[in-house]
Amino acid sequence: MKNYDKYQKGYFLPPVCEMKWVHKDAIEKAPIWCSVDLRDGNQALVVPMSLEEKVEFFKYLVKLGFKEIEVGFPAASETEYQFLRKLIEDHLIPDDVEIQVLTQAREHIIKKTFDALRGAKKAIVHVYNSTSVAQRQQVFRKSKEEIKQLAVDGAELLMRLADETEGNFRFEYSPESFTGTEVDYALEVCNAVLDVWKPKADKKAIINLPVTVEMSLPHVYASQVEYVSDRLKYRDAVVLSLHPHNDRGCGVADTELALLAGADRVEGTLFGNGERTGNVDIVTLALNMFMHGVDPKLNFENMPEVVETYERLTGMSVEPRHPYSGKLVFAAFSGSHQDAIAKGMKWREEKGEKLWTVPYLPVDPKDLGREYEGDVIRINSQSGKGGIGYLMEQRFGFNLPKAMREDFGYKVKSVSDRQHKELQPEEIFQIFKEEYVDIDHPIALKECHFEQKNGIIAHVTLEKDGVEKVVSGSGNGRLDAVYAALGDVLPPGFVVEHYTEHAIGTGSSSKACAYIGLSDAYGTVLWGVGTDDDIITASLHALVSAINRAHRTEGKKA
Repeated sequence: MKNYDKYQKGYFLPPVCEMKWVHKDAIEKAPIWCSVDLRDGNQALVVPMSLEEKVEFFKYLVKLGFKEIEVGFPAASETEYQFLRKLIEDHLIPDDVEIQVLTQAREHIIKKTFDALRGAKKAIVHVYNSTSVAQRQQVFRKSKEEIKQLAVDGAELLMRLADETEGNFRFEYSPESFTGTEVDYALEVCNAVLDVWKPKADKKAIINLPVTVEMSLPHVYASQVEYVSDRLKYRDAVVLSLHPHNDRGCGVADTELALLAGADRVEGTLFGNGERTGNVDIVTLALNMFMHGVDPKLNFENMPEVVETYERLTGMSVEPRHPYSGKLVFAAFSGSHQDAIAKGMKWREEKGEKLWTVPYLPVDPKDLGREYEGDVIRINSQSGKGGIGYLMEQRFGFNLPKAMREDFGYKVKSVSDRQHKELQPEEIFQIFKEEYVDIDHPIALKECHFEQKNGIIAHVTLEKDGVEKVVSGSGNGRLDAVYAALGDVLPPGFVVEHYTEHAIGTGSSSKACAYIGLSDAYGTVLWGVGTDDDIITASLHALVSAINRAHRTEGKKA
């Protein structure tokens, strides 16, 4: 990168950097949220939304809980103008929602904006002009005084037209390109605007400090915001707002630190859609607060629906690793991660723990409408026994013995590795059934009868290679007696090493499941699984399944 020396810092530290905000460790309450999806977000789309799509998106933003929604730049295009008129004339704006419109500090644009706002119950008129060194010198070629006068003239025109127009209006001012403006000068311009409006506590003005282009480290922006916040006139009657973009990839960090520094309000978009690298992502901001135990005042309990609606209406896509909302953000493929998650979930269940502390999951996926199965434990060649065992228990009700999980895990990972793909739960269950459950070849258990005589005697009818025969054996219990009866068909050196049973499901419809592990002289364990309505029958099927798997192994050795 040989051209690095043509770049320089284009931002300004405030004259005084007190940085009181660094002593705070958390945001304690949600800011006022203002969605700019329908203006900034729509402006950034390759194909802007149609009128019908904008109406649907507006209604969905209301459903999510936004109380302030920027609906467009009505002087910029006929579609934007008609959209605003439709919202007002069709009474689509709830009483507790305030719409916002954007206008440059230019007389004919402001006049058309108020014409579009006629009859609005509650509306914020957001006026702006650029104040940065680059804009003053290169675009407007005006002095500081001339730029400040543009802002003051725009503020005065807003006051006059608001009095002349039917509706209820509040005002917002942005020194556009604030991040490239001398901070004391930006403050001077904002205070000059406030001197025109003279806001009161019952009708507050909004001063918005936009990161029009992200230029500095986040702590610099926070220091700039703190300087302005501490020195704004009419501060108790001013809502200090943020409008960060994401050019350096730090939009969320900019916003969080600036909220610590005194800001009250955030303008942003769902998933950060906006010009260049986007606006700040309100979904991430809100859920960052949520994971710290703060009510974000927005409802993202059905994240799959939020993503689907956003993608359908905008034509944009949410990346698989996008915080909280991407398809893979809760997915654990790593065996050690899966094991820790499974154990954490088990610990939480055993302890009746209310607080969420599960390893590797910063929030409970179910709080966002996601499922543990399919969203969290995902199985591929990197997965481990813990995750596979957790999936089998949660999805299918099979609580595999600890000693068996490793054996099954290797088989699943081997299939995934050979097929070079992630395995779905049904595919994993199919491997389990084919490999372990009720295996009836080469030996099939046809009948079994017991009699009590100096212990238990079992009379077992077997079919091996198409030929039936009856074998008998005695033992302390029924399974022991059957094991003795099957001695002639058990490969040499194998003994029962493990036995576990449990119910699948609850109530009268539950089935029994049994697991038997046969160990050879070298310590190799071969597992069989049996299922039936009766636990004894399930145990016998498990034993025969294990014996058949032993025969398969012996056959491979031969």
